[in-house]
Amino acid sequence: MAKMLAKKAGKLLQCLACNRYCKIPEGQAGFCGVRVNEKGKLKVSVYGKPCAVWVDPIEKKPLFHFLPGSRSFSIGTFGCNFACTFCQNWDISQAPQEARMKDPKGWRKYFQSLIDRCEEWPPERIVEQALASGCKSISFTYNEPTIFTEYALDVMKLARKKGLKGVYVTNGYESKECWDALKGNIDAANIDLKAYNKRFYIELCKVPDFEPVKESIVYAKKLGIWVEVTTLLIPDWNDNLDELKAEAKWLASVDPDMPWHVTAFHPEYKLLDKEPTPPETLIKAREIGKMAGIKHVYCGNVSMSYSDYETTICPKCGKELVRRIGFSVMENKMKDGKCGYCGAGIKGVWK
Repeated sequence: MAKMLAKKAGKLLQCLACNRYCKIPEGQAGFCGVRVNEKGKLKVSVYGKPCAVWVDPIEKKPLFHFLPGSRSFSIGTFGCNFACTFCQNWDISQAPQEARMKDPKGWRKYFQSLIDRCEEWPPERIVEQALASGCKSISFTYNEPTIFTEYALDVMKLARKKGLKGVYVTNGYESKECWDALKGNIDAANIDLKAYNKRFYIELCKVPDFEPVKESIVYAKKLGIWVEVTTLLIPDWNDNLDELKAEAKWLASVDPDMPWHVTAFHPEYKLLDKEPTPPETLIKAREIGKMAGIKHVYCGNVSMSYSDYETTICPKCGKELVRRIGFSVMENKMKDGKCGYCGAGIKGVWK
C-alpha cells in the first residue's frame, strides 16, 4: 500500500494531501470527510470503494492533447476538499458536507453507511477492467482525487506495468507532498483554475485563496505531468473581461502551449440564481486567450453548433488537425506529434 500522506502533530494527526493541511483529532475526519484519524493513523475511508465507475472518452475530462479519441477507465468516490456551491457532481462530492449539516454529531455513521453500500474495487480489479474495456488510461475524476491519492497510487503501480497511463481531474489544491507522490504515476492532469479572484474561491468554494492552485499548475508541469487548465465561466462571478485578461496573461506566461478550456456554467446544486453562460462569453474568453498568446483555447459545454471551437488547429499553418464534436473525435490529422500538413510540432501526449 502507498505511504500515507500524514504525520503526527502532537496529539493530532496532520493530513498532508492538500493545502488545507487538516489537523485531525482521534476518531475524527478532515474537511473532506474521508481522511480519518483512526487510533493515530490515517485511514482513507473510501479506499477501494468508488461510488462512480465508468468508461469515458478522454475528451470528457477534458483533455484534448492527451491520447485523443481514446477511452479512459474512470472512477470517483464520495468527498471533496472544496465545498463548491455550483458542483455538478455534488451528490457524491458533497455527501460528507450534506451529512454534517443533517447530523453534526452522528454524521460519520450515516456517511460510512453510504460508503459501505459501494461495491468493492480493489486496485487489481480496476486495472483488469480497464484493460478489458480497451482503455488506454485510468482517470481519477468525478470528485476530487486528491483525497484518495493513496488509493490512486496503488492502482497506478499496477496499471503502469500494463502500459496504462494515469489521469487526475482536479481542483489543483494538492500539497507539494501530494504532487511529489504522484510524480511518475500520473501522466496528465486537468486542473481547474476556477477563477482569477479570491472572492470566488472564498465565497463559492470555501477555500481562502487560489494561489495554491496556480502553484500546482506550475509544479505539476515541472514534474513532467501534461497539464491542461479548465475555467468554468459563471456570469457575474468570474467572467469579467479584465479578470480574464489577467488569467490568460498568467497562463501564457507559464506555457503558451498549455491548453485552456473555457466552459459554460449551467445552474446546479446551490447556485441556481444565475443563467447559463452565453456562448458569446466563451468565444470572447477564447479571443482573450489567443490575444494573450495561448496557442490552444477551447470552448466547452456548448451545443454542437459551436463545435469548431473544440477543434485543434495548427498554430503555424492554420489547418484543422483534430476535429471534435462533443466528446467524439471526428478526424485526426496529427502525425507523430506533428501537424500532418506542415510538420510543426504540437505539444501534448499523442500516443
